[in-house]
This record gives sequence, C-alpha cells and structure tokens, in this order.
Amino acid sequence: MYYFQIFSIIGSIVLFALVINFIRLGLLKEKYSVLWLAAALVIIILSLKKEILDYIAKFLGVAYPPSLLFLVAFIFVLLIILHFSVVISILHERNKVLAQEITLIKSALKESGIDIKGRDKKEKQDNPRI
Repeated sequence: MYYFQIFSIIGSIVLFALVINFIRLGLLKEKYSVLWLAAALVIIILSLKKEILDYIAKFLGVAYPPSLLFLVAFIFVLLIILHFSVVISILHERNKVLAQEITLIKSALKESGIDIKGRDKKEKQDNPRI
C-alpha cells in the first residue's frame, strides 16, 4: 500500500469520525453534514479501490492518480464553501428583515406610550422605583 493511500484513508476516516461526533454533540446540523460525509466516503472508496482511482484518472487524463484524490477533495471543499455561502446569504437577509421588524415594533410601542423595556410610562410615574 502506498503512503498516499494510507494518508488519504486515515484522513478521510478522521474526517468522517469528526463529522459524526460534531453531529452527535449538536455542533453540526445533519443537513450541513451531508457534503462532508459524502466527501469522506468518496475519498475512502477511491483510496481503498485503487483500480477505480486509476480508471477515473486515465479517463480524465490525469497522469498521477493520487493527485486525483486531492482534486476530488478540493472540489468537495469548493461545494461546501458554496453551500455555506448560500446559507449565510439567506440568513443575512432574514436577519436584516428581522431587525427591520423589531425596529417597527419598537416604534409602534413608543407611539402607544409603552417604554421599550416593556413598562408603561404612566406606571413609571406612579412608582418611581420601577
């Protein structure tokens, strides 16, 4: 077994185990872990079955098949980055809308005479300790 195979097998198993552990601990949601798990599985399969790696490398015209492993890993990382960029963009837009709605609610509360902290102005005048 070549060193690149050992390195890629150990690396992908460690990645797979980390992702599973992050899911278990609640640090990573299942829907965000799919690409990570898929990347780890593809790299494990390509590392264990050298014939598949050699065939794909020959088909794509890659002279050194182990470099194809790193290309596959790089493509998965790019897909993960793209996925998270989309998620961040969506959350940014939702956050902006939420901030605008909170500002409108605060404005409506002020106009109705309720302090932003939830206390009525008249109640504050009656009891200055509040």
